[in-house]
Amino acid sequence: MLVGYAETLAKTTGHIACITDKDTVIAVSGGAKKEFLEQDLSEELEQLLEDKEIYTSKQNNEVSIPVIKNDNKERRYNSQVVYPIVSQGDAIGSVILLSKDAKTKMGDAELKVVQSAAGFLSSQMDI
Repeated sequence: MLVGYAETLAKTTGHIACITDKDTVIAVSGGAKKEFLEQDLSEELEQLLEDKEIYTSKQNNEVSIPVIKNDNKERRYNSQVVYPIVSQGDAIGSVILLSKDAKTKMGDAELKVVQSAAGFLSSQMDI
């Protein structure tokens, strides 16, 4: 189910879509599968989840949050949005959109898409 959901997010937005649990990337679509799939999350992303924080890089000059542990802090993505999946008060994962395109900025539309995805996935976990 998660791979299909990531594929739908990637096709709908035109961005790379990742779905994570608390520890690893569990679904990727839109490119970079080998780079992300089943990789451990970065400390920065784990902290974001722990704080249940939503992150959007609105300007291309902002630093992006590393998604995986062995991401050596080089800016591979010009913009991103990270939305935690919260179930029963705990962050259990995240939905992430990434773009390498220098002209792309994540805005309200992308935020609404990942918010909806996180809400849907949360409701599936509560069942």
